[in-house]
Parts: sequence; C-alpha cells; structure tokens
Amino acid sequence: MIKLLIADNHPITRKGLEVLFSATPNIKVVGSLDNGEAILEFLKKNQVDIVLTEADLPKLNGLTLLRYLKNDFPDVKTIILSAQPEEVYAINAIKAGANGYINKSENVITISEAISKVHDGGIYLSNDLTQQLAFGTRVNKGGTFYKKLSTREAEVLKLLTIGKKNKEISKELDINEKTVSTYKARLMRKLKVTNLVDLVNQAKLSKEVS
Repeated sequence: MIKLLIADNHPITRKGLEVLFSATPNIKVVGSLDNGEAILEFLKKNQVDIVLTEADLPKLNGLTLLRYLKNDFPDVKTIILSAQPEEVYAINAIKAGANGYINKSENVITISEAISKVHDGGIYLSNDLTQQLAFGTRVNKGGTFYKKLSTREAEVLKLLTIGKKNKEISKELDINEKTVSTYKARLMRKLKVTNLVDLVNQAKLSKEVS
C-alpha cells in the first residue's frame, strides 16, 4: 500500500483527489494539507511514501520545498501536480529533487500510474517531454529560455513573478538579500531588461509562449 500525502492550496482540488484515490486499492491518502511548512511538520510525525503537491504553495513554495524534502526526508518521494507548463518548470523541479511532474489536466489513471512508477523507483515525465529530452528538441522559445536558468535562478524568478520582495525571497530561500539582488541582476541580463517590472512581464510572456 502506497502512503500518499496530498498538498494543494485549493480545498476542492484536495477533496477531489482524496475521493479519486479512495477507489484506488494500492494507494492510501494519509494526509491532506494546504501549505509547504505543514508538509514538513507532517513528515516529522507520520510515515509517507510519496508527497503529491502543487508547486505554488503558501509559506514554503515550489522548488524551495523540494530542496527541504530532498535534504531532510530523502526516503520520501515527491511528485509535482501543477497547472504550470511542464516544459517550463519540470526540469528544474527534477533537478531540485522531484521524482515526477504531472500537469493538472491529466486524468486520474495517469496520476495513479505516475505514483506507481515513482514508488517503484522511476522518474515520471510526460511522453512528449521525455521525447524532447531524448532527442534534444524543444517545442517553444519559452521552454528554451527556462532550460538555460539554473535551479536557483528559476526559483528566484518564480518568487519575483508572484510579487515577492527581496527580503521575503531572502527569508524563504535562506540566502541574504545581496545574493537575491545578484540573481535578479543575472535574470535581467538573460531576459535583456533593465527593471523589475519588465523582468516580471518578460518572464510571464515566456511562460505564455510555452
């Protein structure tokens, strides 16, 4: 029996997943949470095989959460279930410690298959992205840009696009504000912009092109 922890900031999504998995004989939902910090607290006290989590969570977000999970709970596997484009975020999620990435548009059968594959030691990505990686092809300019970013750069950019300030990013990523400014400057150079507003707009445009 696979012990599954669900995390999503939308109650309807969490409840829907719970109901879907209640009919799956080899998967047992052991918890349902709405923020990143709660995941870490839950794992300290409960046995979990796989965390199925949204990338955009309150309190501890996306790639930052993955870093904590990888370091503090190496035996627990993580699958990102997100509405964000796979070709934009999946590779950096895998680099940060995720074992799989699934788009929320997928059906429950695909999600269950991904959980089983990850539980058996595999990595789950869609067939399209797997082929792109295998043959070195890309389907869009946005994906190409994001692939060029380091995991930390993608992390900072993601937090900037949701309105986080330098101080907040510094606290969440456990780095000093000067380092945040350095990453921001690098991102501006790569996106060929000169201010934060244009940086955020360009990042969102790259995502929309995907």
